[in-house]
Amino acid sequence: MSTEGVSRRTVLAAGAATATAAATATLVAAPEAVAAPTLPDGTSKAKVLIVGMDGLRHDRIDAAGAPNLRAMMEKGTYATSLLYSNPMAPTVSGAGWSTISTGVWPDKHGVKDNNFTGARFDRYPGMMARIAAVRPRLSTYAAVDWPPLDTYGAITAGADAKLVLPQHDIANDQRIADEAVSVIRGQNPDVLFVYFGYTDQVGHESGTGDRYLDAIHRQDVHLGRLWDAIKARPTYGSERWTVIVTTDHGHVDAGGHGGSSIEERRTFILAQGPGIEAGARPADTRLVDVLPTVFKQLGIPVDPEWGMDGKPVQERTHDRFDTLLPKLRPRVDETGIPADVLGHTHTPPSGWSVANNAMGTGGVSEWRGWTFTTDEFWSRTQRDQWRELNVRARGVFAVADSDEWSDKAYSGPFDSTLVSPTYGHLRGRTKVTVEFVTHYRQADRQKGEVLISFDAGTPEVVKTYTSDVVSQPQSIEVPVPAGATSAHVRFRCTGDNDFFWVVDGFRFDAS
Repeated sequence: MSTEGVSRRTVLAAGAATATAAATATLVAAPEAVAAPTLPDGTSKAKVLIVGMDGLRHDRIDAAGAPNLRAMMEKGTYATSLLYSNPMAPTVSGAGWSTISTGVWPDKHGVKDNNFTGARFDRYPGMMARIAAVRPRLSTYAAVDWPPLDTYGAITAGADAKLVLPQHDIANDQRIADEAVSVIRGQNPDVLFVYFGYTDQVGHESGTGDRYLDAIHRQDVHLGRLWDAIKARPTYGSERWTVIVTTDHGHVDAGGHGGSSIEERRTFILAQGPGIEAGARPADTRLVDVLPTVFKQLGIPVDPEWGMDGKPVQERTHDRFDTLLPKLRPRVDETGIPADVLGHTHTPPSGWSVANNAMGTGGVSEWRGWTFTTDEFWSRTQRDQWRELNVRARGVFAVADSDEWSDKAYSGPFDSTLVSPTYGHLRGRTKVTVEFVTHYRQADRQKGEVLISFDAGTPEVVKTYTSDVVSQPQSIEVPVPAGATSAHVRFRCTGDNDFFWVVDGFRFDAS
């Protein structure tokens, strides 16, 4: 990755070529000398640069002609995902950057606005503060041009040195890039967070058209310069550098964010470094995975007491539901989902089954009984009914949605049971533990039941849901009857034009 040969966008919007060429020529000119702050000398051969690009919609990268981002996609792992929306938090920068920096969702870190009201950084510190606490000898640097990231402690708190500029604009992004290049070339930092806000400014001012593409391109040039600075280090050959690029939210086409549209909820993580697979496009990555990836690359173990929601981008969930990705189909009865979005199947993974013998007839075919789907597909069915809050599910998950099923003529109740494989080797064990993530919204007569059956006997209810559980991990312990050798688990959902129940991340353990 380099600034060489990228003085113009690969793809220029019609009518914008002259302006873009002039702007980019300015960007690649030799920068003025920058008096960077002096950092303590770094102590690690493993080093991480996190580049935050505010409000960058990943589906506009190709049109922007961003060769450095594209090169990272080829040489690293690129994962897209969707944010939450209200009532968990709106799609605004305060909540988004707090999620990235803490590795937990807004229901933990508490930030729901750009004033950082309710922030719980004492319990869930930002990345620089967390690093300072667990590896104080690492040399850290942060640069931002949105002051609240400094004022309220989301990003810069704990950094050994920082640059804080007053607002998003071209000049401030340039100054941040110049100083970061100077720090990388002339000093020995271990962890850097470098933030560019111009994409967000332009998105607000003029939407995601030509100017927005130009803003992405400008930031891509800065990214190339940062890569050049890394590779120019005299100690580069003995160092292990990881570069992570991410964003806090998207924008609607006309500009702006904060709502629940797919465009506003778009986020991504792009990571390149040791142990990170080249060309990978994982479906099980979420925005909370940035900080655990940083720790993984630095060799810092994540303490379970930190309560993080994320995982490193190179680690897979090994969820059986995710094996269904190749079987996902386009819409059938749904009309609000684009025809090219693949996202549902009634075919369960190997060993699993769905019992619909008591299920009513008719209804929307995609949602007749338990269905396996994705966030991109399912949350498009109806906005602002909390489907956007299903943040702890990853990749493909199972959902029973009587609300959507009943949007077409039907007869009879919604009554469907998801059945796990049979697990053996229980002889001599005293208990089994059933773990999963659930997102359950209650309405009227709906009920969710978890049942367990030993040795193919009568299933017994071990957990009942009749009130909301918003995307939370569940753990149910059940004693093993004397002499039992096998067991399976059932998830039965009943209702009639009610809401939904999501199950994901299923695990069955015996002890």
